[in-house]
Amino acid sequence: MISTIGNWVSSFLWLIYFAIFRPSNTFVFRGESYPYLYSYSNFTFLNERAVEVPIVRNIWNQNTGRRILEVGNVLSQYYPVEHDVLDKYESVDGIINQDVVDFNPEKKYDLIICISTLEHVGWDEQPKDPEKVLRAIDNLRELLDKQGKIIVTIPLGYNPGIDDLIRKGNIQFAELRYLKRISGNNRWIETEWQEVERSTYNNNYPRAEGIIIGKILKKNAVDFF
Repeated sequence: MISTIGNWVSSFLWLIYFAIFRPSNTFVFRGESYPYLYSYSNFTFLNERAVEVPIVRNIWNQNTGRRILEVGNVLSQYYPVEHDVLDKYESVDGIINQDVVDFNPEKKYDLIICISTLEHVGWDEQPKDPEKVLRAIDNLRELLDKQGKIIVTIPLGYNPGIDDLIRKGNIQFAELRYLKRISGNNRWIETEWQEVERSTYNNNYPRAEGIIIGKILKKNAVDFF
């Protein structure tokens, strides 16, 4: 308990430091260096958004001019966006308010991105439906063009149901990567599944201490990040 309180105090002090000095630090993902995202929106100084958003933004930038769907309204909190955004609950102009399992537009997408959203599907609802996320992913696959891909980030420890689905291989990822938080000042490293499998949430650090970054394709499709 004392250790947990100490980690939270340390994180808060780092927040003050970042707010004043805004240091330029980087992390490494798939051999490439990324700047941490330091923003007052959602206090990314303290949590996994610091690494999730830069990774997904890089993929988003690589697909400029293509048909993109974002599930969960995240990127617009940090950057201007023009792509479609699907968010069941957030009532903002331009956002499509539909359930992800029911969304069925006429067009297909080249890229679907989803930052810390799938763990809420079926879990933050009553009654809980731990396998609803599988139906959501199946539906998103149907929205992909032939060579389209889905990129998702999921914080571990928040939703034990989705953690178990990942552990058992019930979600068919074409590729999976893992990031682990290693300090109170929100430093992250890429690691292996065994190092993040038992990650907790809002325990040792604010929010996640381990996340996955996954790629999902249409069946029989081949692609890379």
